Amino acid sequence: MCKPATNPQLVLISQTPPEHPELSLQSKLSLLAGPEKSALLTGIVRGIEKESLRVDPTGHLAMTPHPRALGSTLTHPSITTDYSEALLEFITAPSASIDRVLDELDEIHRYTYQHIGEELLWVSSMPCQLGDDSSIPVGKYGSSNLGKMKQIYRVGLGNRYGRLMQTIAGIHYNFSVPDQLWQELQAASGDKQSLQDFKTQGYFATIRNFRRYSWLLLYLLGAAPAVCKSFVRGREHQLQPVGDDSHSLYTPYATSLRMGDLGYQSEAQSSLIVCYNDLDQYVRTLRSALEQPYPPYDEIGLKDQQGNYKQLNTALLQIENEFYSSIRPKRTTEMGETPIHALQERGVEYIEVRCIDLNPLVPSGIDAETIRFLDTFLLFCLLQDSPDTNNEEYARIPENNLRTVYQGRDPSLMLVHADGERSLRDWGGSLLEAMGPVADQLDAAHQSKDYSAALNIMKLRHTDASATPAATLLREMEENGETYYRMAMRKAYEQREHFCTRPPSPETQAKYAQLAEQSMELMAEIEASDTLSFDEFLAQY
Repeated sequence: MCKPATNPQLVLISQTPPEHPELSLQSKLSLLAGPEKSALLTGIVRGIEKESLRVDPTGHLAMTPHPRALGSTLTHPSITTDYSEALLEFITAPSASIDRVLDELDEIHRYTYQHIGEELLWVSSMPCQLGDDSSIPVGKYGSSNLGKMKQIYRVGLGNRYGRLMQTIAGIHYNFSVPDQLWQELQAASGDKQSLQDFKTQGYFATIRNFRRYSWLLLYLLGAAPAVCKSFVRGREHQLQPVGDDSHSLYTPYATSLRMGDLGYQSEAQSSLIVCYNDLDQYVRTLRSALEQPYPPYDEIGLKDQQGNYKQLNTALLQIENEFYSSIRPKRTTEMGETPIHALQERGVEYIEVRCIDLNPLVPSGIDAETIRFLDTFLLFCLLQDSPDTNNEEYARIPENNLRTVYQGRDPSLMLVHADGERSLRDWGGSLLEAMGPVADQLDAAHQSKDYSAALNIMKLRHTDASATPAATLLREMEENGETYYRMAMRKAYEQREHFCTRPPSPETQAKYAQLAEQSMELMAEIEASDTLSFDEFLAQY
């Protein structure tokens, strides 16, 4: 059992036997087989959150404010910003249709390009040419207490970790399966708890397996093998020049530098253990980090001499979202509700995968083949036996991810396994083979061969590292004699043309114009409804 500790960095994890015998992967798949059960798999719902930096025509970070035509960043359902005013975030509605999700992502891009003038959307996860920390504008969310909190949280991130790190972009993939699927699994297992508790337990089991195997995604989908020299200015790193190009840095076998120690990592969080064995342990270990003061953040201080907030508080985490994890259990929150409270009250609704790089090789940063593979991978994680994580395994997970980040395409790379070291090629191959029946079942439900085809693409990448996005991008740089910056700029202009030559239809234009106006009106209503001072609001949050 995970126990909350007085020091959140020291949490003891032990394994407990499952209450009910675990069904095999094949047994679970058989429960979902047959035409009458197809809705259990065709009803899988996914949504995409895609981040992209706005840059000027020279590839430098845009200094312009968020365009009014894109609406309020506080309340718009489809277009907002992440850390920086220039870091756009596009959000699709959850859908059981992959085509619908991609079509919506496409139309958001097309609408946005109509309203950003000569600016471009940066196509890579690692940022463009950057100035110093102070030159990166923090996102603005209006004058409401909620808007101020969002902005101050970002000011705090900048003070704690630096603003450069916050310019990294990625794709968040939200995933859930129908209640009927959970009902089938629950009935077969003999479990007697509520359906929501069973779902929550099942999603945490999925998360544990995802964490065990996430290095495979970094290898297969990693598309950030190089960075611009400006990103690591003044920082220690293990990167080297790309050939004679001193402006571009990499490691020869890199996959996703965004997910390594140059990305969303910090010394403060490096030894923080958040337990994923069940909801109660997750909440208790995460909350301990929200409540425990952290001396270096005490030194930053809460406010400056003028009374302006420098961070929301001086705890190890300001809010739950500050915990940099590759996957999160999620529940839709009500206005002003914390994610932890929502999870405690109503359980897990879906999971959010956060380790997917933007793929500069495709216009929207993600394609249907990747989505189908992610669905296959996540369903495999859901159906596969998933024992509790102990301290030893918890330590192996970041080690394997870090090795894959820097050396993933090295054919001789060894990962840490419970039985000793195991090669990425051998372990990855066995996992991909084990996913075959899952892809077959998805194909049967959809009456297609699309999922098996997507899995075969990943098997090819697994056996031939030159077929991975990371290797393809480096090869293009070499063949064209390009720096990382020039390669990304070329693709940014290509993708700008892709979207600008297909302007949105009048109906789509009207739809997003209306969403923008409605979001501005809602933001004004929230601002007008505030009755507390910000200090009072923050104390009650």
